[in-house]
Amino acid sequence: MIARQTGLVAQWMGLGFIHGVMNTDNMAISGETIDYGPCAFMEGYAPGTVFSSIDHQGRYAYANQPLILGWNIARLAECLVPLLDADGERAVALANARLQGIAAGYRAAWEAVMRAKLGLTGEEPCDGALIDDLLQAMQGADWTLTFRRLDDPSALRPLFEDFTAMAAWLPRWRARADAGSARRMAEVNPAVIPRNHRVEEALAAATGGDMAPFHRLLAAVTAPFTENEAYMLPAPSGFGQYVTYCGT
Repeated sequence: MIARQTGLVAQWMGLGFIHGVMNTDNMAISGETIDYGPCAFMEGYAPGTVFSSIDHQGRYAYANQPLILGWNIARLAECLVPLLDADGERAVALANARLQGIAAGYRAAWEAVMRAKLGLTGEEPCDGALIDDLLQAMQGADWTLTFRRLDDPSALRPLFEDFTAMAAWLPRWRARADAGSARRMAEVNPAVIPRNHRVEEALAAATGGDMAPFHRLLAAVTAPFTENEAYMLPAPSGFGQYVTYCGT
């Protein structure tokens, strides 16, 4: 169960997905989740990104999702303690032993996701630092487009206000990558996600009885690896701070 949950969260973190209400009742032992409600996809990379209107403290912010994963599993473990062993102290010790492995398990799953996003094969001791330093370098840059354009500096540069850190990081990635990296990246990094302004456009039109924007958006997001410029670009500057609501 722990491996399924860490794998799930690592995969959606790799896509910049923010669940919004990652409560204990929205996780399942099967490694699935429900009640996406106020979910949305992050555009500019910012670890503290929150969309949900009720998440005033950032409990379910993008970067907090792995922590909430551990917290939720700990609550399940508390319920299972009486079933683990007749001896209470031993039961708690058994539960804690499993819980203490969550962080390392998540990190391993996350690094696997990121290696795939970077087109890397195998595992190298330097990979963890390479991934962490990329995240530092790409603060504010569009999460989805950065990975799509990583092998094309001329297309990548416009995504950054300050390209200095990224320019210093790129040679390290190229030294770790190989001739097949670009192809592998194109197969795992989507060109199209449900951009928030496009979702709102489709909802507004549908409310007025026009389903055409919804069908166009649906066609685009169900072919996520096909470049479709109309649905690839981030929200225009005037779109403002996006807010999502439970029950939508």
